[in-house]
Amino acid sequence: MSSSLLTRETRKQIPILLVLLACGSLTTMTGSVVAPVMPEVKDQLLIDPRWSGILVSMHCLTIFLFSPIFGILSDRIGKAKVLIPSLVCYAIFGTAGAFANSFTPLLISRALLGAASGGIAAASIGILSSMYEGEKRTRILGYTTSALAIASIIFPLVGGLLGKYNWRFTFAMYALALPAALMAYLLLPKRKRQGASSLNIGQKDKLIESLKTPSTITLFTALALTSAIFYVVIIYAPLHFKETIGADTAVNGAILASRAIGAAVISAVGASKLAKRLGSAKAIAIGFILMSVTLITIPFVKPLYLILPTAIVFGMGFGIVMPNLYDALSKSTPKEVRSSILAIGTGASNLGQFFSPIFLGPVWKNAGIGVFFVGAGVALITTFLSIQQGKALEKAKYDR
Repeated sequence: MSSSLLTRETRKQIPILLVLLACGSLTTMTGSVVAPVMPEVKDQLLIDPRWSGILVSMHCLTIFLFSPIFGILSDRIGKAKVLIPSLVCYAIFGTAGAFANSFTPLLISRALLGAASGGIAAASIGILSSMYEGEKRTRILGYTTSALAIASIIFPLVGGLLGKYNWRFTFAMYALALPAALMAYLLLPKRKRQGASSLNIGQKDKLIESLKTPSTITLFTALALTSAIFYVVIIYAPLHFKETIGADTAVNGAILASRAIGAAVISAVGASKLAKRLGSAKAIAIGFILMSVTLITIPFVKPLYLILPTAIVFGMGFGIVMPNLYDALSKSTPKEVRSSILAIGTGASNLGQFFSPIFLGPVWKNAGIGVFFVGAGVALITTFLSIQQGKALEKAKYDR
């Protein structure tokens, strides 16, 4: 009897899970959909090469600023009440970029898009983390990363193909948030707010206590560095391949999609198994090593038939690292403030993405391919840190 009830409950969760995956996939589109067309945007709007990367990563700053706020708001008023308005705003601000005729308006629209994306990320991952527990949550987070990676395959390809006609057409893809908002409104449960959902004094103390723990700080740092490394590829690989092999928007979209293929495969079938066998710290270190090695190869690989497999391996490294970092963060966090902590973790990740072109833009402008060597070096340093902090990561194994 209990088994049938469990099966019925699991089946009821499937439509909700699909809606959340669809909403979460939009957050991967925030930057990846325009990355293939950014060389054309840079040329047509006459943007300084040093600052062109900011257009791809500007949303990351506002995600960092707003996702913790939306995470706390989700714990307080309800996650669906944050998710649905965020989806509507995402569609409005995203498509507004198509009408920009200079750097500043486009930058503003990207910033507002990031704020909306922060609300989507905070609410959707908060709902997911509260729906599942233990090993099941680990698998679901792996599936989530896989689904996001699959979206990262599709969106750059479609964005690149649309960009062949006109780069402004690519921004129309952000309107996909409107049907997602409708699905969320229809399918997400309309639960009344419970008294414990407010962020009371006890929860504030737990939140502050969690933020001060060494394992949480380590995981936030790792999330930021991982995303910064990943954005080396998102921003500068399309510019590099356009200069060296004459890659158009469709080819650059295919290269970016190949990285997502590797992440999708390993996140779904390998990340949790690798962590279970070796431990989180060693699994994360392996992922960083794969990212570092493949970054080094970018300046030396010219044929497309070699570029694509290398991109897949890079994606595999990323697909190992991210779900294990989020799972460790979830395990080390009390349930009452888990949405807030995960939202702050998402903010840390996006802060890394934002600062990536700020620090590396001058490197790209003055040293070109040197930007990939710097990224590889950061990955190796993070590998060393993850091994040194292995005990802290392994201690993050309890659920409250």
